[in-house]
Amino acid sequence: MTPTASTTTAELFDQMHARSLSDPAGFWGEAAKDISWFKPWDKVLDDSNAPFYRWFTGGELNTCYNAVDRHVEGGRGDQAAIIYDSPVTQTVQTITYAELLDRVARFAGVLRAQGVEKGDRVLLYMPMIPQSLVAMLACARLGAVHSVVFGGFAPHELATRIDDAKPKAIVSASCGIEPNRIVKYKPMLDAAIEQSAHKPSSVIVWQRPQETAALIAGRDVDWAEAVATAEPAECVAVKATDPLYILYTSGTTGQPKGVVRDNGGHAVALRWTMTNIYNVKPGEVYWAASDVGWVVGHSYIVYAPLLTGCTTVVFEGKPVGTPDPGTFWRVIEQHKVGTLFTAPTAFRAIKREDPDANYLKKYDLSHFRALFLAGERSDPDTLHWAEDNLNVPVIDHWWQTETGWAISGNPLGVHLFPIKYGSATRPMPGWDVRVLNAELKEVPRGDIGAICVKLPLPPGTLPTLWNADERFKKSYLADYPGFYQTGDAGFVDDDGYVYVMARTDDIINVAGHRLSTGAMEEVLSSHKDVAECAVIGVADDLKGQVPLGFVCLKAGVTRPHEEIVKEVVQLVREQIGPVADFKRALVVDRLPKTRSGKILRGTMQKIADSQDYKMPATIDDPGILPEIADALKTLGYAKTSSTPA
Repeated sequence: MTPTASTTTAELFDQMHARSLSDPAGFWGEAAKDISWFKPWDKVLDDSNAPFYRWFTGGELNTCYNAVDRHVEGGRGDQAAIIYDSPVTQTVQTITYAELLDRVARFAGVLRAQGVEKGDRVLLYMPMIPQSLVAMLACARLGAVHSVVFGGFAPHELATRIDDAKPKAIVSASCGIEPNRIVKYKPMLDAAIEQSAHKPSSVIVWQRPQETAALIAGRDVDWAEAVATAEPAECVAVKATDPLYILYTSGTTGQPKGVVRDNGGHAVALRWTMTNIYNVKPGEVYWAASDVGWVVGHSYIVYAPLLTGCTTVVFEGKPVGTPDPGTFWRVIEQHKVGTLFTAPTAFRAIKREDPDANYLKKYDLSHFRALFLAGERSDPDTLHWAEDNLNVPVIDHWWQTETGWAISGNPLGVHLFPIKYGSATRPMPGWDVRVLNAELKEVPRGDIGAICVKLPLPPGTLPTLWNADERFKKSYLADYPGFYQTGDAGFVDDDGYVYVMARTDDIINVAGHRLSTGAMEEVLSSHKDVAECAVIGVADDLKGQVPLGFVCLKAGVTRPHEEIVKEVVQLVREQIGPVADFKRALVVDRLPKTRSGKILRGTMQKIADSQDYKMPATIDDPGILPEIADALKTLGYAKTSSTPA
C-alpha cells in the first residue's frame, strides 16, 4: 500500500512495519541509500546459511568514511563533530569534523605503523574522552576490528577478553577519573597482559595530565609522540559482512560472549534509527549519556550520530555529584542538546537528590525536544517525574547488547504513539516480536511468556559470537527454534505494545503462581518516599519462592522506616493482590549496580539464599554487597556468609 495524502502517521508506521517483515530486502535496500558504498551489494538479505543470516552480501564500504570523511567532503568540515564535556576535569572542548578526520587518519597511521591491518583486532581500554572515539574510528578506517573494554575493568576480566579477541595492539589511557579519585589504568592493563596467554605486540597509551603512566620499553608507545610523526591513513574498503567490532557481554559460564557487529547492516540500521526512532537531523546536537564501554556508547555516542552528521556529546561525569543534580540540565543548556538518551537509573539518581527539580529551574531547556530511556526497566514514577518537569516526550525503549538498537520503542520520527507507562511501546520495523510458552506456542495477548523474535533478525544485530558459532546457536536460538530468545519475559497487549517485565530468571514462582518482580517494582516506585527499588525472589520452604523488596528513600525523608515498609507492602497487596505474598521489604541506602546502571538482582538473591556467588565483573562498587548482606540478616536471610567465587 502506497501512502496517500490522507494516510495518518500511525498508518504510515504500520505500513513500514508490515513491509519490513514481508519485504525486508526492499525495505532495508531503500534504507541503505543513506549510506555511501564503494561497491553495491549483490543481495540485501542472504539466507543461504540460515540461521547465520547476512545483510548486504557483496557490498563494500567503510564505516569511518561514512562517519567522518563524507561529511567533510559534503561541506560539514567546520561543524562540531564532538563536544567533550568533562566536569571531573573542568574541561569543555569542541572538535570539528575536519579536525576529527585529521586526528582519526593520523591515529590510523599510528596503528598501521604498529602492523595493524584489515581483520586484525585492537583492544581499547579507555575512559570517556575524545581519544576513545578517535581510536574506534581509526580501527574502522583500517578495517581492523575493535573491542572496547570498559575502562577500569579488573585485570582478570580484561585478560579473558585479551585471550578471546587476541588483539595485535591495545590502546589505553594512563587513567580514568571518578568524582573523588583517579583510577590508574596502566597497572591493571599490565597485570592483565601478564595473566593472559596472548600477548599484544604493542600498547599505545594516551598520557593524561592527571596521571603519567610508566611505559615498558620495546612494547609501549606514547600516543602523542607517535601521532606527531605518523603518516595519515586512507580508508580501507571492507565487505559489508566483515566485522566492525566485538563487544563482550557477560556469559553464564563466566566466559564472556563476544558479540560481533558487522559493517554494512550496522551502518544502515543505525543511520535509519536516527531519523525514524529519535527524530534527529544532520547538524543537530545529540547526547547519549552512557560510556563507550557499553553498547549504547558504541551505537549512540559514536556511530549513529556521526553516521548522521550530528554533533555528539562525550560526557565524563555523573548525573549527580559532578558537582550537583543540575549537571544534565547544564549540559543540555550549554550545548543546545535537542535529544538526550540515558538510563533510567540516571534519572532516579537525579530525582532522589532533587525530588522537586529545583536545579532544573535554573536552566533554559526551551530547545530540548525528547528524552529516551533504556538499559533497565523505566518505572512509571520516574517517567512521570521526567515528563512533569521536562514537558517533552519521555520515551522508554528496549534493546540489548546483542541487538545493537531498539527492538521496541516509540518511533518519534514517524509517529508518537500514546505512552503507556511500563511499556516500551511497539516493535520497531524489522522486529517480529512473539511471546511464547514452554511448548513454543504463542500465548494469548496479555499473558506473560518468553519474549522472542522471529528470524531473521534485522540489520545491525549480531550475526554470531566471535569464534563461537555453536555457542551463538546454543545461547540464543536453541530453546525456541526459528526464533531469537531475548532472555526477557513479558507480554504484548491488545494494542501491540510490548511490556518487558523482567529477565526470564526474574519471574518468580510463588506457590505455583508465576509473578513478575518488575510489576512489583513498579508499585514500590510509585510510593512518594521511594527513589529507587528492587524486588528479588528468595527461597521459601513452603511456597518455593517469595518476593523481597529493597527501597532507597528520596533525599530528606526522615519518617520511620517501619512505616514506609508497611505502606509499600500494603500498596503491593492493593495493586497486585494477596497472591503476590509481598510481606517483606528493607530500607537500604543504596543498591548494587553495574557501571551501566543495572541492578544486580541475581547477586542479591544469591546473598539472601546464602549461596556462593561470582563477583560481577561489571559491578560499580563491590562495597555495597556487604551492606546488603547485613540488611538481609535483620530479616533472617543471608544466614551464612556467601562469598564471591
